[in-house]
Amino acid sequence: MTTTTRLLTRRRFLPLFCTQLLNAFNDNLYKTAMVLFVVYSLYNSEENESMFSGIASALFIIPFVVFSAIAGQLADMRDKARIIRIVKLCEFGIMTLGAIGLFLAWRGIAVDAFAIPLMLFALFLAGVQSTFLGPIKYAILPQHLRKREVLAGTGLVEAGTYVAILAGTILAGVIPVEYAAAGILATAVVGYLVSRQIPPAPPMGEVEAIDWNVWRSSIRLISGCMHDRQVWYAILAISFFWTIGAVLFIQFPPLAKNVLMASKEVASLFLVMFSIGIAIGSVSINALLKNEVSARYAPAAVIVMGMFVIGFYLIARSWTGDASGGQLSLGEFVVQPMAALLLLSLLGIAIAGGMFVVPLYAFLTTRVAPELASRTIAANNIVNSFAMVGGSLLAMGLTALGMAVIEQVLLSAAMCLISAWLGSRLYRIELAGAAVV
Repeated sequence: MTTTTRLLTRRRFLPLFCTQLLNAFNDNLYKTAMVLFVVYSLYNSEENESMFSGIASALFIIPFVVFSAIAGQLADMRDKARIIRIVKLCEFGIMTLGAIGLFLAWRGIAVDAFAIPLMLFALFLAGVQSTFLGPIKYAILPQHLRKREVLAGTGLVEAGTYVAILAGTILAGVIPVEYAAAGILATAVVGYLVSRQIPPAPPMGEVEAIDWNVWRSSIRLISGCMHDRQVWYAILAISFFWTIGAVLFIQFPPLAKNVLMASKEVASLFLVMFSIGIAIGSVSINALLKNEVSARYAPAAVIVMGMFVIGFYLIARSWTGDASGGQLSLGEFVVQPMAALLLLSLLGIAIAGGMFVVPLYAFLTTRVAPELASRTIAANNIVNSFAMVGGSLLAMGLTALGMAVIEQVLLSAAMCLISAWLGSRLYRIELAGAAVV
C-alpha cells in the first residue's frame, strides 16, 4: 500500500480530505451554475459576459485579501477542527442565499435589481468561508501526518480539490439551474456532518492575543514571511501561478461561446479538463519526488505549461468548427477536427500546473515552525489573492479597451516565464540551504 492510498484509510486524514472536497464541490457547483446561467441565458454581449465573469471571480477572491490574516491567526491559536465545524455550519446559510438568487433568476423575478446582486453577495460570502478554511486545509497536515506523509497529503488535498471542482463544474453544466439551487443546500448539510469526524487539532504553540486589525495583521504576516527566502519565493511563485489560472478561468466561458461558437456544456468541459489535469499533476509529482519536498521540477513544469498555453492559443485562434446551426453542442464540439488538440493542450496546461504548484504548498508547511503554519498559509493566501485580483482586473481592463478574449490568453503564457524564474530562484535557495546544513 502506497503512502497516498494508506492516508485515504486513516481518520487523521480522510474526514479532512472529504470536508475539503465537499467544500470545493459546493463552491464550484454554485459559482459555475451562476456564471453559466448568466452568460448563456441573461446576457448577449461578449463584453458584458467577460465583465460579469471577472466580477464574479474578483468577489470570490477579495475576502482572501481582507480576512486571511485573521483566519491564519485563529487557525494557529484555536482548535482547527472546531473552526472547520463552525465555518461549515455557516455554509448552509450562505448557500440558502445563493439558492434563492438562482431560483429568482431562473423564474425571471427582479433579475437585475435583486437576483444577480444576491447571487454575487452569496458568492462573496462563500469566499469569506473559504478564506477561513484556507489556512487550515494545509496547515493541519503536519499536525496529523508524519513528515514523509506531508507531500503525499498535500498532493491528495490538491488533487481532491480539483476532482471536486471537476464534479461541481460538470454538474453545473448539465443540470437545470433550479436543481443546482437544491444541490448546493444538500451538499452544505453533508459537508457539516462529515466535518464533525475530523480529529481535534489544538494550538501547537503559545496562545497569543489575536490582532483583529485586518490591515496591520496582514502586513505583519507578509513581512514575517519575507525574512524566510524559501517561503517567500514559494509564495511568489504560487501567486503567479494562480494569476495565470484566474485569467484563464475568466476567459473560458466567453471564449467558448464567442470564439468557438460552442454551448455552455463546452465551457463546462474546459473547466473540467483543467481540473482533471491539476489533479493528475498533483498526484504524479509526489511519485517523481518520492515524498521529498523540493522545487526541483518547478521551473521545467511551468515552462512546459507556458508552451501548452501557446499551443491552446494557436489552436483556438485558427478554430474552424462548423457552427452553422447555432452554438455547437458538446457532442458536435468533440467531433470537430481541432477539438481533440484543443482539449489535449488544455489538459497539458493543467498537468504541468499541478506538478508546479503542489511542492510549493508543501514548502509552506514544512519550512516553518508548526505553530506558524496556518499564518504562513494565510500570508500566502493574501499575496495569491492580490495577484489573482490583479489578474482579474487586468483581464477586465483589456476587455474594456477592446482586446479580444482570445488574445488575452497569451498573457498567461508570458506570466509562465516569471513563474519559471521564481521557481528556479527557489530551487537555488533550496540547494544553498541544504549545503549549509
